[in-house]
Amino acid sequence: MSTATASPPSVAVLLRPARTALVCSAVASALAAAVGLLPYVAVTELARLGLAGRIGTGSTWFWVATGVAGGMARLVLTGAASHLGHYADAIVQRHIRRRLIDHIGSLPLGWLAVHGSARLKKTLHDDVEEVHQLVAHALGDIAGGVAVTVTGFCYLLTVDWRMALICVATIPLFLFTFRRSMRTSATRLAQVAAAVRRINAAAIEHVDGIQVLKIFGTNNAAGRRFEDAVDAHETALRQWAAEAARSSAATRVLMAGPTVLLLCLAVGAPLTTAGHLAPADLLPFLLVGIALPKPFIPIVQGGQQLRRAGTAARHIEEVLRTPPLPEPAPGQAATPAGGGLEFDHVTFSYDGTTNAVADVSLTCPPGTVTALVGPSGSGKSTLARLVPRFFDVTSGAVRVGGADVRDLPTAVLLRQVALVLQDVVLLRDTVTDNIRIARPDATDAEVRAAARAARIHDVIERLPHGYDTVLDGPGLAGLSGGERQRLTIARALLQDAPVVILDEATSALDPENEAAVQHALATLTEGRTVLVIAHRLHTITGADRIAVLDHGRITEAGTHHELLRAQGGYARMWAARTRPASPLRPGQPDHAAPPTAPADREV
Repeated sequence: MSTATASPPSVAVLLRPARTALVCSAVASALAAAVGLLPYVAVTELARLGLAGRIGTGSTWFWVATGVAGGMARLVLTGAASHLGHYADAIVQRHIRRRLIDHIGSLPLGWLAVHGSARLKKTLHDDVEEVHQLVAHALGDIAGGVAVTVTGFCYLLTVDWRMALICVATIPLFLFTFRRSMRTSATRLAQVAAAVRRINAAAIEHVDGIQVLKIFGTNNAAGRRFEDAVDAHETALRQWAAEAARSSAATRVLMAGPTVLLLCLAVGAPLTTAGHLAPADLLPFLLVGIALPKPFIPIVQGGQQLRRAGTAARHIEEVLRTPPLPEPAPGQAATPAGGGLEFDHVTFSYDGTTNAVADVSLTCPPGTVTALVGPSGSGKSTLARLVPRFFDVTSGAVRVGGADVRDLPTAVLLRQVALVLQDVVLLRDTVTDNIRIARPDATDAEVRAAARAARIHDVIERLPHGYDTVLDGPGLAGLSGGERQRLTIARALLQDAPVVILDEATSALDPENEAAVQHALATLTEGRTVLVIAHRLHTITGADRIAVLDHGRITEAGTHHELLRAQGGYARMWAARTRPASPLRPGQPDHAAPPTAPADREV
């Protein structure tokens, strides 16, 4: 796509929406810094008048008024610059975050699953915060530093050009030293940023698995990954800090007032003694000139912030440049007819090298139940996720209602397909809105009807605030895993999609909750086209068709009884399921085998 070959990302592109406010803020900062010199210039000129015996003349009151006016103007302009800078920052942050959220919403769901929440948190928060520091603070500091240095230098030039050059003589030396000490700063900052991303990812993994970590201790892969990420961050930060310390030392020595004062006295005293510089003309350099290099420090610091913002901009643009899920051109969108589902010679690869699904053809007629079984990693979930376009097929086609899913607008496709996954996702919102997300225009009565059909209404009524209870925190209002699953089934019932995909929806439930969820699923799947993925074979014995996958290919297909008679892979899995369990202790006799479910158990 064109987005992949666009010009390199730049901070200027991100700042464009607030360009006017940024220019005004920079001008106000520059003016504030320039007029901020007037009180010092006024004191200097008054001292010169005193040495010349002209104190009390009209010039005296002019410089008093100038000093006062300059101080007041600086306060007003500094406040205006700060207000405009933060106003511009609000515009930029709003624009960036809205662009990111809108674009992330258009990306394939598989991209979000692969990259995880750590990267999105880093981009949406940390990288945007770097841009905030630049917009709200650094740009104004740069403008102010340039203005005060240039203004002060021009004033000193009117007194004596030789002494003016002496006052700024340390700046070129400082720049040379700084450049050498920070020549690998960009690389170091990139290493620090990468280390922060690894810490974020490891921290999220660590927190998500904290229960396991508390039980088994921290001597595990997740704990080691977090510790390694922290160590890498410490190393990168230490290397960057070593360079920064050298540049900071150079700043303190070369840009310090005493250093400039010594230079001014070393040159100015001989000039004064030789009669080439009046004693009164030496005062401006001792009062104003010694502070002339100091405003240059914010310029350098602002440059560092600009580099950090550039790194953040690249991270933001990497997300924004990720190709969105292709949508059919206006007027070319297909219209699904019926609720059938078809996989037509489907092949898909995550990495472009190894096929996760290879040449799969499978037809699921409207109103039937088709089950996918097979060992872990055989491609079952990948195949199911191609239907709602978590990813697009590498070759072949997936059709819903006779229409290729790539020819359906995303909104239309997602109205055709309801997903009930093993991992339940509930929003930090009320129970009503968690169900209503499937159909935002649904009435309260329709929400309650869906909850009753999912056999979760009575549970909701017992919550502290019923349907208005906010599901927040790890406890989620005390709902069990099965009850949360039934909430998602209520959501799918409200959606009323003709195609339902069940991805191991009961695999993590206890028998009691599994029975309740199975009853809710029976209501959900009635009259719909169902594609179900299951490890528990007894839950899909009543399916109209069972397809066995192995290494991404369908090795056999048929009904439960047909596959048992074929004595293939399915029969071996069924036999392994009904084989007596091993005893808990060596030598302990086994008197119990797992109960066998009725052969006509429905999905």
